[in-house]
Amino acid sequence: QVRLVESGGGLVQPGGSLRLSCVVSGLPFSKYAMSWYRQAPGKEDELVAVILPTGRATSYPPSEKERFIVSRDNPRNTVYLQMNSVKVEDTGLYLCAAQGRGPEDDYWGQGTQVTVSS
Repeated sequence: QVRLVESGGGLVQPGGSLRLSCVVSGLPFSKYAMSWYRQAPGKEDELVAVILPTGRATSYPPSEKERFIVSRDNPRNTVYLQMNSVKVEDTGLYLCAAQGRGPEDDYWGQGTQVTVSS
């Protein structure tokens, strides 16, 4: 059974930092691209960051690369999202996804809520 379990969300003040984690089981983690998405009420789901099996990491939009840093620890089957200098508009449910060869080989976690408020 494939499982993706996110953690690390919570209430933070603007300008603060937090680190999200996603622990994966039930698949060959090192062979999958891992992504973070943000869901917010009334908005389309947004891609936040992607890290490939090669280790190449990208934040979206690219201008956010110094605020959102994605990394992976293959021996621990874990992907992280470091969030720095957070803004109110960063608020949302952050979902972890594993992407294989096609939609039948894609998996999603339940998400962890991040709320940025003063």
